[in-house]
Amino acid sequence: MASNELRQLSRDEVAKHNTDDDLWIIIDAKVYNLSKFKGLHPGGISVLLDPEVAGQDATEAFFGLHRYEVLEKPQYQRLQIGAIEGEKSIIHGRIVGELSQVPYAEPTWLTTGYHSPYYSEGHRKFQVAVRKFFDEVVHPDALAREEDGKRPSQSVIDRMTGLNMHAMRMGPGKHLQGRVLMNGLVKPEEFNYFHELIITQEFARSSLRGYGDGLLGGKVIGLPPVLNFGSDELKARVVPEVLEGKKFICLAISEAQAGSDVMGLQTTATKSEDGREWIINGSKKWITNGTFADYFTVGCKTDDGFTVILVERGPGVETKQIKTSYSTTAGTAYITFDNVRVPVGNTLGEEGGGIFVILSNFNHERWVMCCASARSQRGIIEECLKWSTQRKVFGKPLHSQAVIRAKIAGMISRAESVQNWLENITYQMCNMSYKQQASKLAGQIAFLKSYSTSCAQDTARDAVQVFGGRGITKTGMGKFIEHYHRTIPFDALLGGAEDVLADLGVRQALRAMPKDARL
Repeated sequence: MASNELRQLSRDEVAKHNTDDDLWIIIDAKVYNLSKFKGLHPGGISVLLDPEVAGQDATEAFFGLHRYEVLEKPQYQRLQIGAIEGEKSIIHGRIVGELSQVPYAEPTWLTTGYHSPYYSEGHRKFQVAVRKFFDEVVHPDALAREEDGKRPSQSVIDRMTGLNMHAMRMGPGKHLQGRVLMNGLVKPEEFNYFHELIITQEFARSSLRGYGDGLLGGKVIGLPPVLNFGSDELKARVVPEVLEGKKFICLAISEAQAGSDVMGLQTTATKSEDGREWIINGSKKWITNGTFADYFTVGCKTDDGFTVILVERGPGVETKQIKTSYSTTAGTAYITFDNVRVPVGNTLGEEGGGIFVILSNFNHERWVMCCASARSQRGIIEECLKWSTQRKVFGKPLHSQAVIRAKIAGMISRAESVQNWLENITYQMCNMSYKQQASKLAGQIAFLKSYSTSCAQDTARDAVQVFGGRGITKTGMGKFIEHYHRTIPFDALLGGAEDVLADLGVRQALRAMPKDARL
């Protein structure tokens, strides 16, 4: 029931209801009757009977302990009996589809009064529609699946299919031709990497880490080798059903014996006697979406080197879930291949040329992770700014402490630098061929990925210090801080560990050193 349909009460009237048997409080100009609820209060009765709470305006006390979403729960909304006459509620929680007004909570291109050379009016309209979709459809499912650990709901996948979201997450390219994107908001030939950046960042904002990988993260990295190196027959059969969310695919490269050392992989593929099939044996570990994948883009050792082969789930393929520190909704798997027979036509690229297939995939994968990392850091900044404003210590807001302001300053500086570097690289991607990207941007993207996740880990650590004990508690005020701090190591490792990528960037630079350069 809306506040204007409830009783209009004066503060003096509310103040009369301040006893154990008759207990009212005011929160943001709304009046709540806690007489029957007090015994159920998770924090105990005594805090509600405090003279500064019972019969009084408890807004400050409430928001020092609870998130706004508590007030939105039906069981608590039923406790509201009226509103303070002549006053209006001014506090709100997350508003579906709206931009945050908290400083630095949004990239500057979305902030009123700022300008950007990268985004067109079409990009801005696209962002509005994408945010509304993710807030309404994805966010509720992400929260629910984080709790039960099940994979993302098929209904969400189907809704994304209706907008061709799965296809857009693969970036610009021929796979978009003939498709209606976001209800016609952008034409396939106009879709560029900034559109994809928007999708990835809005996804990171509305999602949770395990769910983010679970919602077909395996497709984003497992399908490109098929798109770019598969035969026409293979693409015609596999790509449509994956982009329509009917079948799922994952990238199966890492093993217990080898991670960044791709050439050290032990899974083997040998030709059958008639030469028409591959026979694959070995295992893969930490494979995102592996538990529910229908297709596996597998890296194998072959007689002539390293080859990538598309394997369909069938006899000899077994997947087991790996328990990690983030939600099982990601479907992280240990996979074994026991004499799995695969048509030679499923070879992706040339036999023995698998390293080129995988390396061509890494740039886009790492760039996507940079997009998500940059946006996730802003969510933490928003949480810390809100908390430091409403939390009182020594009679003053938490942000009155210089050490807290210093930590937030570091968070903001890191987020802004990551986003600006990311947008510069994205602009280069929009103006380079795929081959030029591979030669010129591999080092840049490797550096950015290493830098962005290193920044994110610093921000996660500082955020826990800002929130204190709440920052390591899975529920309540610091639940998103705890989740971020717990799951940030995934970003630091997936797609290449920070140290490995930083070294890759330096090696790329050294290859380009002019031979006549001297001090």
